[in-house]
Amino acid sequence: MVPFGGFEMPVQYASLGVSQSHLFTRSRASLFDVSHMVQRAFSGPGAAGFLERVTPSSVSGLADHRSTLSCLLKEDGTGGIVDDCIVTRLPGDRFYVVTNAACREKDDAYLAREVSRWNREMAATGGLEVKEERWGMEGLVALQGPEAAGLLAAVLDGQGSEDLKKVLFGQSFFGKVKLSRGSNKVSSPVLISRGGYTGEDGFEISIAADEAIAVTEALLEAGGPEKVQFAGLGARDSLRLEAGMCLYGHDLDESTTPVEAGLSWIIPKERRTADAGYYGAEVISRQLVAKSKGGSGVDRRRVGLVVQGAPAREGAEIVSRAEEGKEPVKLGAVTSGCPSPSLGKNIAMGYIKDGFHKAGTEVDVLVRGRPRKAVVTKMPFVPTKYWKGDA
Repeated sequence: MVPFGGFEMPVQYASLGVSQSHLFTRSRASLFDVSHMVQRAFSGPGAAGFLERVTPSSVSGLADHRSTLSCLLKEDGTGGIVDDCIVTRLPGDRFYVVTNAACREKDDAYLAREVSRWNREMAATGGLEVKEERWGMEGLVALQGPEAAGLLAAVLDGQGSEDLKKVLFGQSFFGKVKLSRGSNKVSSPVLISRGGYTGEDGFEISIAADEAIAVTEALLEAGGPEKVQFAGLGARDSLRLEAGMCLYGHDLDESTTPVEAGLSWIIPKERRTADAGYYGAEVISRQLVAKSKGGSGVDRRRVGLVVQGAPAREGAEIVSRAEEGKEPVKLGAVTSGCPSPSLGKNIAMGYIKDGFHKAGTEVDVLVRGRPRKAVVTKMPFVPTKYWKGDA
């Protein structure tokens, strides 16, 4: 057990080591307790407008039960990322927002301040107010892997595998879970979102706190240990790195903009102008345009790396390859790194000077002071398997 985000959490469980658990997720399914994540709700006629001030997303354009990856942005206009988040639109001017546990206190203060500011401005102008609500379901588990859909279908009350096929990556629905075999007991409604943090098909299930154990046990019972097992933080980290996903506080922080982080895709076309109305829009809109085309571009970019020899960890310097008569030049730093159980190679991500970010570029990474050859590599390192419908 290790402290993480204000909780004591397992790095691994007794049944499987970290690498075994990682590979089990890729081949079968794993269940992650992610109840440490902060689940929030925003409601009211001004909810969409409010979220479009603090994030670069076009949440007003989301259909009900559709989600988007987004980020909270610093109010000082620099474009820095306060936290990354998932925003889901629910019926009736409600939005479900999941943020990181490690940022809980900072996010609480930021959002309270911004909601208050928004409502003061709306009161003065006759605008639309927003309310941050307590999300009533505090349990959250992630079921991930190729067996996930079959396991979930087996426990859903009144829905089966054919119904789940209609729910695509980034979509959600409310359902009920049969709590034990041979009985008629079902859970209260749970919010089931298709997605996750591993690159596999899977679901994140938001559950009433007093039913979280029962729902989890039902999922474990549905598959047995041959199909589903618990997984801890160790496998979660290596899985997300193979999938090219960021971890806040390591790969993202308040000095990093979405463009530098390779997250330009979360900004829709209609919000790529300086007057888009979200914090940092002026800076971010200039960064979206390359210097050669009149914009500011960026000086560094997040990249993937495959590293030879020993694995590169967070903080390792990225330098130019040594040439005769020339000293290596610092190009950036690694922000996450580990051996990849799926590939049998050492992988990492980090930030590198613009111009060295193209796939195939060779650099060195200093691992314990020794240069190790590394190659800039496109992410994800392992192809994702999100469910986007029958081919």
